[in-house]
This record gives sequence, C-alpha cells and structure tokens, in this order.
Amino acid sequence: MQTEFPVIRTERLLLRQFTGSDLENVYRGLSHPDIIPYYGVSYNSLEATKAQMEFFSDLEKNGTGIWWAICSPDNSLFYGAGGLNSLSREHRKAEIGFWLMPEHWGKGIMQEAMPLIWNYGFDQLRLHRIEGIVETENSNCKKAMDKLGFVHEGTMRECEVKNGRLISLDIYAKFRNS
Repeated sequence: MQTEFPVIRTERLLLRQFTGSDLENVYRGLSHPDIIPYYGVSYNSLEATKAQMEFFSDLEKNGTGIWWAICSPDNSLFYGAGGLNSLSREHRKAEIGFWLMPEHWGKGIMQEAMPLIWNYGFDQLRLHRIEGIVETENSNCKKAMDKLGFVHEGTMRECEVKNGRLISLDIYAKFRNS
C-alpha cells in the first residue's frame, strides 16, 4: 500500500519528495568540489546522477529510509538534501545525512531542516536513536553536529578506504528523549 510522501513546511523551508526535475540540481550539488570531498558519492554526468535519484526512491520503496529535497517555501530555490537512511526498524535507529549547496551555507538552513528530519524519525518512524557518521577530517560537519545537539560517541580509526586511502569516522548520536 503506497502512502503519500510526507511534505514538511516551515516559514523558511519546504522539504518535499524528489522529482525528475531535481536531477540537474542534484548533479550540480554532487559534482561540486566543495561538497563531494566528504559526501559518499560524486557524479560526473547527469546520466550518472540518476543513480542518486534512484537511491532516494529506493530508500522509500524498500522502507530503508527517506530523503527530502530541501527548498525555499515557494519551491523556487533548491537548497540541498537531507534525510534518513540505513533505517533499522528492529533496532529503532537510522543514520541522518545532508548536503547543502555552497551558496546557501551559513544561512541557518541546516539548523532548521535537521530537527524537522530527526523529529520525523522519532515521531513518525518511532526511532529511538539517530546516528550521524562524519569523516574525521570534516570539521564543518562535526561543528554542525555539535551545534545540533548530537553527542560525539567516538572515532572509528582507519575503518574505511576512500580514494585509495584509509579514513577515520566520528560517530554522533541523538536519542528520542534527549
């Protein structure tokens, strides 16, 4: 049974389902040299970017998460994306993620959007724990996680290979009642 995609609105933001018309904006973001160093994927063509669009759609279809396009309230400006993935209903947890177009950095958009996303996870998905996994070298994201009230739980040292070198990941968490 297909349910309607949850649209979330505030005075400053619209969080909505991705559509085919978002392909160019997603490509622009996930090929941008200031975004891709710490995001898990990058694309070099519109055609390749379709894989990310399918990822967003598959998360919802398979019940393993949900990602929103983050836009201006009138839907005229695309700011970025945010959502939950690696959803485990059994363990009542998910991983939160986001990326924002550089021209919108420093405007408080993520400070407003992220609570909307985790509240959806806690209230609608009945999660207990939401994790943020951040590359240790990504100081801007780590600062944002601290500002958003996520607790730094530790560092997994040299736990993944990225671009041919070992990287470390910092684990952050927020709980339903925190």
